[in-house]
Amino acid sequence: QVQLVESGGGLVQAGGSLRLSCAASGGTFISYAIGWFRQAPGKEREFVAVISRSGSITYYANSVKGRFTISRDNAKNMVYLQMNSLKPEDTAVYYCAAGKGATSIQAGGPTSVDYWGKGTLVTVSS
Repeated sequence: QVQLVESGGGLVQAGGSLRLSCAASGGTFISYAIGWFRQAPGKEREFVAVISRSGSITYYANSVKGRFTISRDNAKNMVYLQMNSLKPEDTAVYYCAAGKGATSIQAGGPTSVDYWGKGTLVTVSS
């Protein structure tokens, strides 16, 4: 079983940047694709980005493409989400997620995730 712990959330002004981190433990990290989802108040949890087990394949939601970058360090069991040009509509709790494949996470959404972190709050002020 994989445990995922997010960090790096906080309050930032519109146009600013944040880097989220996801630390994994308890399982074979390289066996999992890792994604980020977010959930804003009153809305459903939505896909943000995912990276394949090797790191060679990434997918992004259209709303963040060109602004967010996902990366992973398999030697450190870490995944990162660099968020630039942040907008108020990016405000949400961001969750790290592990699943079998990047394509299935991107296409299947939350139902394709095997393990979740507890989330980190990102607030973007206007």
